[in-house]
Amino acid sequence: MIRVTILYPHADGTRFDLSYYTRRHMPLVAERLKSFGLTGTEVERGINASIAGTPPPFHCIGHLLFGNPEQYQAGMKAHGKELAADIVNFTNAKPIIQVSEILG
Repeated sequence: MIRVTILYPHADGTRFDLSYYTRRHMPLVAERLKSFGLTGTEVERGINASIAGTPPPFHCIGHLLFGNPEQYQAGMKAHGKELAADIVNFTNAKPIIQVSEILG
């Protein structure tokens, strides 16, 4: 099983619309990628860094779960342009993406 993690960095001048992300973008992602093996999604909202009251390093972190990397790649080949085009509707932060194998 793999987890695709999308991190949206918090930096001066960046904005993030959490409502749009959770109510529109992630349902769109789930709708488009379910037939390619997406088994689940998670969303985390940054609260602070390790010291209370400090800004979080990331506005938000999204997670997508797939059985294998090929499923994710096929889904993104089919719908990646559409999903990437929607990013401007909720943030101007440049996302960082990591694909990880879940070991335990």
